Amino acid sequence: MSHTDSIQDRLNRASEAKNALLAKFKQAADPKSPEFVEKMRQRESIAKARAERESQRKAAREEHEREVARQAAIAAAAEAEAKRIAEEEAARAAALASAEQAERQYALEAEQKAARDARYAARKAAKKKRRRGY
Repeated sequence: MSHTDSIQDRLNRASEAKNALLAKFKQAADPKSPEFVEKMRQRESIAKARAERESQRKAAREEHEREVARQAAIAAAAEAEAKRIAEEEAARAAALASAEQAERQYALEAEQKAARDARYAARKAAKKKRRRGY
C-alpha cells in the first residue's frame, strides 16, 4: 500500500482478499477435498479415542464400585460374626454367672438351714435340760 493508491485500488484489493478468503473457506468445506477428508479422519480418530477413554473410565469406575461393595460385604460379615461371638460370650458369661449365683444361693440356703437347725437343737437341748433339772 502506498500513498499513490486510489480508493478504487484499495477497494479492489479488499474485494480480492474477501474473495480469496471465501474461496479458501469453500475449498475447506468441500467434502471431496483432501484437506477436508484428512480433518474429518482426524476428528473421527479423536472422537474414537475419547469414547474409548470414557468407556475405560466407566469400566474402572464400575470395577471400583464392585470392589467397594465387596469390601463392604466382607466388613458386614466380619461385624456380624464379631457380634455373634460377643453375644455367645455374653450368654456364656450370663449362664456361668447364673450358675455361680445359683450355687451361692444354694450354699447360703444350706448355711442358713444349718444355723436354723443348730438353734433348734440348742432350744431342744435347753428345754430338755430344764425339764430334767440338770
